[in-house]
Amino acid sequence: MTPIETRDLLQSLPLFDCLQGDQLDQILDRHRMTFHESDQVIVMEQDWGESVFLLCSGLAKVRTHTVDGDEVVMTVLGSGDLFGELAVLDGADRSADVVAITSLCLVKFRAAPFTALLQKKADFALAFARLEASRLRDLNRRFALQRGDATARLLDALAYLARKSSGSFCDPQAPIPLIAQRELALIAGLSRETASRTLSKLRQRNIVADEDAGGLRIVDLRPLQKRGLLD
Repeated sequence: MTPIETRDLLQSLPLFDCLQGDQLDQILDRHRMTFHESDQVIVMEQDWGESVFLLCSGLAKVRTHTVDGDEVVMTVLGSGDLFGELAVLDGADRSADVVAITSLCLVKFRAAPFTALLQKKADFALAFARLEASRLRDLNRRFALQRGDATARLLDALAYLARKSSGSFCDPQAPIPLIAQRELALIAGLSRETASRTLSKLRQRNIVADEDAGGLRIVDLRPLQKRGLLD
């Protein structure tokens, strides 16, 4: 991705549409593009937060661990998602790991320009607040579903991955790239065995189909609609 393409991507995102050209250039000052393979740790919990990241392609997960060492997936990031911004807002250490689920491309920005613009531009600060509010609502909804049955939790995880894979289209029937079944189980909050059995049932009922590249796609939205899993 060229610097011009990166600038165009920023301009296309709601978070940045209040900024002028020189302010976008300020954010892009000394930015760096990197590529990562699946399972690579991009950000580690308790690291010092000196950068902000924009995911250009691929999927990543934000995770933490319980006191017993169990992994918990807080959210999934897709194309156009920003991460690392909390350390910019409060100056504290990173609050979670960010790990690649698929191969991905991201842009790394210096934190200082973000801090300067947040202090100068109220509409940019408000856009940041909206971003955090939307993520909190998403987190609340996903954790409320942890009391649901395995089918509901897996369907919701699949639709969530599809929306993240489709970027700004937020399409629950978009193709889901090939990911490890362990990752799908973690996102759904299920054991690997339960996720595997449930996915087999969804295939048999023609609710989920396999894609040529090894991924998945939801082909029937009615079970999600009946469970209130779609907006």
